[in-house]
Amino acid sequence: MAQTVPASASGPAVSSGFATSDATDPYIWLEDVEGERAMDWVKAHNATSLGVLQGDPRYQILHDQALEIVQSRDRIPSPGFSHGGAITNFWQDAQHVRGIWRRTTLDSYRTAEPQWETVLDVDALSAAEGANWVYKGANCLPPEERYCLVSLSNGGKDAVTIREFDTVTKTFVEGGIVLPESKGGAAWIDRDTLLISRDFGEGSLTDSGYPRTVRLLKRGQRVDQAVQVFEGQQTDVSVGGFTLRDADGAVQAVLINRGVGFWDDENYLLNADGTTTKLELPTRADISGLVGGKLIVSMKQDWTAPSGQEFKSGDVVAWPLQTWLADQKTRAELVIRPGEREAVEALNVTRNRLVVALYENVRGSVYVYDPANWSRSRLDLPQNVTVGIGSASEADDKVFVTVAGYLNPSSLWLADAATGQADQLKSLPGKFDTTGLTVDQFEARSADGTMIPYFVVHRENAPNDGSNPTLLYGYGGFESSLLPSYSATIGKLWLERGGVYVIANTRGGGEFGPRWHEAALQENRQRAHEDFQAVALDLIARGITSQPHLGVMGGSQGGLFMGAMLTQRPDLINAAVIQVPLFDMLRFHKLLAGASWIGEYGNPDIPEERAWIERYSPYQNLRAGQPYPEVFIHTSTKDDRVHPGHARKAAARLEELGYPVLFYENTDGGHAAGANLRETARRLALEYTYLSRRLMDTPAQQ
Repeated sequence: MAQTVPASASGPAVSSGFATSDATDPYIWLEDVEGERAMDWVKAHNATSLGVLQGDPRYQILHDQALEIVQSRDRIPSPGFSHGGAITNFWQDAQHVRGIWRRTTLDSYRTAEPQWETVLDVDALSAAEGANWVYKGANCLPPEERYCLVSLSNGGKDAVTIREFDTVTKTFVEGGIVLPESKGGAAWIDRDTLLISRDFGEGSLTDSGYPRTVRLLKRGQRVDQAVQVFEGQQTDVSVGGFTLRDADGAVQAVLINRGVGFWDDENYLLNADGTTTKLELPTRADISGLVGGKLIVSMKQDWTAPSGQEFKSGDVVAWPLQTWLADQKTRAELVIRPGEREAVEALNVTRNRLVVALYENVRGSVYVYDPANWSRSRLDLPQNVTVGIGSASEADDKVFVTVAGYLNPSSLWLADAATGQADQLKSLPGKFDTTGLTVDQFEARSADGTMIPYFVVHRENAPNDGSNPTLLYGYGGFESSLLPSYSATIGKLWLERGGVYVIANTRGGGEFGPRWHEAALQENRQRAHEDFQAVALDLIARGITSQPHLGVMGGSQGGLFMGAMLTQRPDLINAAVIQVPLFDMLRFHKLLAGASWIGEYGNPDIPEERAWIERYSPYQNLRAGQPYPEVFIHTSTKDDRVHPGHARKAAARLEELGYPVLFYENTDGGHAAGANLRETARRLALEYTYLSRRLMDTPAQQ
């Protein structure tokens, strides 16, 4: 029988005055990332938390299971099309903890045991150089793709060192291009010319800590000799350069992107004489590709074009590139206009086709569009699943597509976008026992009446008496969609042990396109928190779970989500896994990349915007005498995106108020909180040991 729960509680509170300024924040010293006092605090808390969680007899079992999964070799090697029909892949396992960049042929890749050739061994490189390198990708010069700019991160930070690599000799180019550690990027124009955005010294970064100038670097020049071609404003998020190339690798346009805000961009054409021309595009739009000579743009806002045409948020439109560059009043072609419960999740281009992942009510299909007249056809793939568009060939119309579901292990398909034929190439064996498991989709009514979809993965015979240990996951921001996916670790460490897993598709995400995201921006952020709370209430009302057995989990923006749940509706939950969180929202814009997120949250330095942020900022709204459960907060010292000070201060404040708290900080790794697979396994085991203690044990056992 469904349990009765009050429909609402106190909601966001007015701040108590705690930590409303630097002077009133007693834990601001914990923002000194590598400071001796702060690190002593971290080490002490790590020792305590590891002692508790690793001392639980379930920890080692969960750890061994997690390690076996993350180090498993029977994963599908993610393929990338490369020059000459080669297939490239970056691979990590127990023998290659940092990973290897490798290649094979398509024919070999089709087999059960492809014959791989190692291009770059990051473990060997780290050992040879005495460095803690984490591979962050390679940008190869078309069309031959012999020379590549390899990005290497020290310990997993966002900032990278970029080094020129020869994929034929499989060595770094002697005397080649080397860009010192920095956030920002580099784009090839030709073999001897790069468009770079880097830290060039004092005054060259935005308030968000990203580059604000774009410069042309010629081979043989030092980085400080690069010629500036564009300068953004100090208040911008970042600037960067990129090229538009046709399927043969020829440059069709050199462009500069100015990130005015996190969601607002301006794009400029870099002319041959070094001047720039602003492109007439809305500030919220993505340049998505070039196919058949036509520029593909995804609209993120309603917009009236210079031609007088009106477009809606979510539309995909196209212009003949060279005609449009010559006359920006050229009429656009409408390619896609999604319905109310539809969203374009991904786009890619083959040599002659546009390939689109289109979702309806959080279930995906792949459509192919012909740029000649934008007629479309659907690829013959499984239905009611998540589809992902992978690498696309520029030599022909082949494209890789992934298919997965909560109970369906990932499979990889090779499709021909020209003919519509799709063949399954590889599929994974199940990593956990799905016998008796099923997936349901429900909707919960949020505080303003909006219906919020959510998925429940559970046993068919699960009791309807509120006794099921249930983990509710959410993110709720940055237009990031939570789509059905197969997680071996959630399956093995939670579902197989009798747990229920729930995913909330709240506003702030992108499940129904840009409007779904915009509905929870800035002053409307509380809507997303209420959506998440509504799902929790609905789970309890349906008898799926109850407060003693309901836990929540989320990371980064999702960590803020968990903080809001903790401070606003602690009466609904008995556990919270708060991963690499944002927590002090009055100072988020002053820490690391935080200023870049003002477009998402608002600016705490503007009184009107500060007022709405302060009402929900978890750090300021923690109170004594509340029914907070013991929470598990974890972060990473090396995270140079979300400052570890958020997590540290949250734990310190909770302890000051008298609450038990478990805190763990990985002293390596970046924002993903795992520089290597062993650390990933440890983090997973800690999380699920904690959840087992809180949600599966009786109060006496806790």
